[in-house]
Amino acid sequence: MESIYEQFYQEPRFRPQAFIRNRMAAGLHGRKVGRGFYTYEDNKKVVPAAPAAPTDLPDSVWIGPEGHASTQVLADFLKGKVEIETGAKPSARAICMVAPMGRDATMTAIDLGIEAERTVAVDTLFGLEGRRTLMTTSVTDEGVRDLAHGVLASDGGAVTVIHDSPGFIAQRVIATIVNISSEIAQMRIATPEDINKAVSLGLAYPQGPLEFGDTLGAGKIHAILTAMHDFYGDPRYRPSPWLTRRARLGISLMTPEA
Repeated sequence: MESIYEQFYQEPRFRPQAFIRNRMAAGLHGRKVGRGFYTYEDNKKVVPAAPAAPTDLPDSVWIGPEGHASTQVLADFLKGKVEIETGAKPSARAICMVAPMGRDATMTAIDLGIEAERTVAVDTLFGLEGRRTLMTTSVTDEGVRDLAHGVLASDGGAVTVIHDSPGFIAQRVIATIVNISSEIAQMRIATPEDINKAVSLGLAYPQGPLEFGDTLGAGKIHAILTAMHDFYGDPRYRPSPWLTRRARLGISLMTPEA
């Protein structure tokens, strides 16, 4: 990232994170040195055992905002597990689960006019068949967090609990990858086809980044980036013109300039 940043004349969108720079300076280079985000023994990642998931379930779960595709994914998952509430406001006994795109749990709760203390957010970008990510607000009650964790883990699925962070983990990472690839196409450094091929072959991704963006939906990727840019004001999340135009037109990110 340092070399890319310098090659683009210190373009703010490609500025490396200070967090990563500090880890590199500390020698935490990953598998080759045995220490990174994980420790490694015999060249194998050592994953700490996860604590047991809570088993208590909530009496009722209010999900919102009603009518959104991301919310429907959550509703389908919860069906048959707990009583589901919809509508404008939750009942007094319900915990609140929201499914924002590019936003955090706190601001989503504020905008919906619900209590942040009994609100959590769930990332539904890739569905809920695999590992689930549960995000608390700045003031989520521990009991609410544990009840939400319990219902998300009730079928044996793994759950990661994180603090409030616009874009969760997957949304932020994937949207940024698609956006940088869109910027490369916009600058005519490479064609969309060559960008996809280079990433697929070089990083062994199942799809190239622009193909991935099409699979998830250019409009959804644009919405995630716009929300994060609005919150942080960080240029790294500013949507590329290539992405913006194709999202607004409803066409593939592979579409070349006329």
